[in-house]
Amino acid sequence: MPESVNTQAFFEVTCSADDSTFVIELNATETIACARRIVGGQETERTSVMGTVIKQPPWYNPQWSYHLDPPTIDFFAMATEVCDATPACVEEHLDEVGGAFLPDSVWCPWCSRVVREIHRGGS
Repeated sequence: MPESVNTQAFFEVTCSADDSTFVIELNATETIACARRIVGGQETERTSVMGTVIKQPPWYNPQWSYHLDPPTIDFFAMATEVCDATPACVEEHLDEVGGAFLPDSVWCPWCSRVVREIHRGGS
């Protein structure tokens, strides 16, 4: 049990629609395991990322003014169109997130796919 309390992992995500990348922080053991299965090719259905947008720049993703709230991140195979947008579109319309654009601040970029785990500090 103590392992899941202090679990943290970072993954690079690409968006095929505009060739952009962003990093997600995961801190739930099950979600980390799923991301690792996606990277390893064992998970081929639920490969796109979704979660709640936080309008603050993360230290691990300095090119964006927002990030996904780690406890809300999950993976999906299909989602509604209302939460789909490229990372650049989210950046451009960040002040509108949570209203008509990305209602409830839920973002599910259909173009997204986890491509690799990022190891920090030599771990």
